[in-house]
Amino acid sequence: MMPPSPSKPKSKARIQAYLGGHRGEALAAWYLRFKLYRIIARRYKTPLGEIDLIASRFGTIAFVEVKARSKASSLGQTLEGINRSRISRAAQYWVAKHPRRTETQFRFDVIFLARGRWPRHISNAFDAS
Repeated sequence: MMPPSPSKPKSKARIQAYLGGHRGEALAAWYLRFKLYRIIARRYKTPLGEIDLIASRFGTIAFVEVKARSKASSLGQTLEGINRSRISRAAQYWVAKHPRRTETQFRFDVIFLARGRWPRHISNAFDAS
């Protein structure tokens, strides 16, 4: 007989947030495809952090953070709260793992999603330096 798992059961709210994140990322990926981006990776996990979407278009790689909110009014505040260093470190890790892409242009985008609104794509939303 195996001992019980030490992990705690996840709350319903946490499960809902997790599933909502997946839905938001899927919607953002479709939105980018509509804008002629090619999705390279979804939920790219590194030891340094996670990147929601990695997409390319016209020779530029975009590391995309997806933020879904229930109200559009909170989107501006959300931009301030993005963990830029985590995304930047994860992007550096991705570039190191893909040395053929080192000459490519890179940027950091954000896609805001809010109920009842079109996705809002901010290209080059922040500088990684």
